[in-house]
Amino acid sequence: MSTAILTGAPVAGSSLQDDLRSLGFDVRTATGADGVATELAAVPPRERVALVDPRFVGHGHALRLALTDPRFPAAAVPGALTAQPEARAALTRAVTSAAAPDAAVPSALAGAGSVATIASAEETRAEEAAAEEVAEARTPSLVDDIAAALDAEGVAPHRPELGVLVATVPADAERRAAALAETAAVDEEKVRLRTAVKGRDGFFTTFCVSPYSRYIARWCARRGLTPNQVTTASLLTALIAAGCAATGTRPGFIAAGLLLIASFVLDCTDGQLARYSLQYSTLGAWLDATFDRAKEYAYYAGLALGAANADGDDVWALALGAMVLQTCRHVVDFSFNEANHDATGNSSPTAALSDRLNSVGWTVWVRRMIVLPIGERWAMIAVLTALTTPRITLYVLIIGCALAACYTTAGRVLRSLTRKARRTDRAAQALADLADSGPLAELGAKATAHRPSAYLAPVTAALGSAALVAGAAALPAGSWLAVAAAALYAVLGGCAVAAPLKGPLDWLVPPLFRAAEYGTVLILAARSEVNGALPAAFGLVAAVAYHHYDTVYRIRGGTGAPPHWLVRAIGGHEGRILVVTAIAALSLGRSQGGPTQGFTIALTALAVVIALTVLIESIRFWVSSGAPAVHDETGEPA
Repeated sequence: MSTAILTGAPVAGSSLQDDLRSLGFDVRTATGADGVATELAAVPPRERVALVDPRFVGHGHALRLALTDPRFPAAAVPGALTAQPEARAALTRAVTSAAAPDAAVPSALAGAGSVATIASAEETRAEEAAAEEVAEARTPSLVDDIAAALDAEGVAPHRPELGVLVATVPADAERRAAALAETAAVDEEKVRLRTAVKGRDGFFTTFCVSPYSRYIARWCARRGLTPNQVTTASLLTALIAAGCAATGTRPGFIAAGLLLIASFVLDCTDGQLARYSLQYSTLGAWLDATFDRAKEYAYYAGLALGAANADGDDVWALALGAMVLQTCRHVVDFSFNEANHDATGNSSPTAALSDRLNSVGWTVWVRRMIVLPIGERWAMIAVLTALTTPRITLYVLIIGCALAACYTTAGRVLRSLTRKARRTDRAAQALADLADSGPLAELGAKATAHRPSAYLAPVTAALGSAALVAGAAALPAGSWLAVAAAALYAVLGGCAVAAPLKGPLDWLVPPLFRAAEYGTVLILAARSEVNGALPAAFGLVAAVAYHHYDTVYRIRGGTGAPPHWLVRAIGGHEGRILVVTAIAALSLGRSQGGPTQGFTIALTALAVVIALTVLIESIRFWVSSGAPAVHDETGEPA
């Protein structure tokens, strides 16, 4: 139970106390700053506490936004303030400051007098008149003064965007009546439903799903369902869809397409439910981020099984290729965004052109559809599954994702080449973490330490990746020269990360490493001609991709990359690929009498070991680490 402290006697006829109780607060009443300080001291330090002016008039959802959002240590609207445990010490100091006999009332015009010595007499009088007008219009509120003092303590309260919602402290009965009338004139539920939908999303999601999924979210909220439960339902629905696709029958394919759309509707609903009821959580962020990939990649596997069961068609290479391409697309997105997250001087003619195009409405939707976000992608997969074959579905998916990847990557390269951004140490560290370098690359980096160079890192990474992929594709299956190419890749990978990744195109290093590692596993499995090698490779890439997504979402959540021991334990990108090429040489070498099932067994064992290692550590972290509650509001296509 959280505690709300009213800073004075309740106003007769006000529903404020009931509104606070409906939000889960135990309501107490204090008198003046001293009384607030006493009541605050009585609240257990690990509880959320809210301070509310008893004269507050406004919508219940305005209070909900200010007082119950778990993502912010402190938040405020006029007349209401909340602090979570991590901000309690600062709140106590702010209340003490407000209780001091000589405490100054914060003013929007504070500091204006510093220029009075150089201003003309007329300007000075005008400023004084403006200050008096503001002071007369301002309703003195102890809560607002404490919020200003809390800001001065270095804990700036989050101030939610209210839009047409009302939150005010009227000074007299006339203004109170006007505020109540203004509150009654706004359909609060309509606003709440509208804001439950993500502000920036794809065309299919915006126009074909969100108009009704928001009502499903409200239905779930009224029945006490949580976003995590809806997320889990979405996962289960997608897994059933994959199972239907695996049957290889036309009714199964039709059912799979329908269930995949239903899974996506639930996927939209969980986020809308989180925004509608402000049920953000660390676990929810992790589930939402990882289950999307699990659903999509499980469905690819279902298509591959369905093709085999339908007519013996082997499309595992296409399924794995689709997963590799989609994952590499995401790594491009993540790396570019992290490289420019806090860059200074971050502008370019290309970005300016994009901003101008944003002013033309239809171009916004066209560009969002070109990148084939999750809504458009899943709708396309569902329709093609129901009407065509798994092979056609995967071919169209790969072509669409390839075109989208070319479009987004080319645009970001152009932006990077034309902007003069100065990247920070944080951005360089994020790129180094995304690179996922293991012990061998670290040794190479130490041995070849060099001064930063504008394009050395991406060029070196590209050369190493090209040598690795070319060796796997051109050399005989099981050739030890492919192992030598993997060793060269490890050396060049170390050279690429030897200096801080602050160059204009250094964000390309992680995607190049991902494409090289995943692509090589795909090529070796496809060329092995060993039964079960491609499904085993699919499992291996899925396990490694989970680790890379986990790294991304830890960085985006502000908690840093996974521990270094984990990266070392699973070998880093260069260590894993060296192991895979060595396994291929040992299992597929012609001197041993031809390919054996040892390759499939070894890939499967490696996939299981990596999956268990990263899953155990990841689950431990997200469930019990105390990481901050986060929620993706960027609207970036997934």
